[in-house]
Amino acid sequence: MSTPYNSEEKRFALRMALRLPIVVSGRSEDGAAWSEPTETDDISTSGTLFHLNQKVTRGERLYLRAHKPDGTPIEATAIVVRVAPAIYGTARIGVQIAEPADNWLRLFVSWVADEQPAAPADPDADLEPAE
Repeated sequence: MSTPYNSEEKRFALRMALRLPIVVSGRSEDGAAWSEPTETDDISTSGTLFHLNQKVTRGERLYLRAHKPDGTPIEATAIVVRVAPAIYGTARIGVQIAEPADNWLRLFVSWVADEQPAAPADPDADLEPAE
C-alpha cells in the first residue's frame, strides 16, 4: 500500500518573516569568487531564504554575513537546500546553516528580541498605595 502525498510543513525550526540585509559569497563554476548583497525573505533558527542573481546549485556551500541589531557582524557557512524560480533575481535560495550554527542562532534571537514590543510602563507603579 502506498503512502498518500503529504504536503504538511516538515520544518522543525522557528521561522520569522524578516527583511534583513545580508551579503552572500561563494565561488562560480570556474572557481572565481563572487559576492552579492541581498536581503532575507525570512530567517529561521537554522537557515534563511533570499533572492540571488548569482547562479547556485543545491548542495553548494555559501558564506553569509549579516548584522545583529546592535551592528555586531555575524558570519556563517551555509548549504543550499532549495533553488526555486523568483519574481525578481535569478532564483529564490533556501539555505541551511552549516557552521557556526550558534552564531546564526544568536543572530535570530537578537532580531526576535528586537522585534518584540517593550512592555508598557505602569503609570501607577511608583505611586504609594492610597490609605
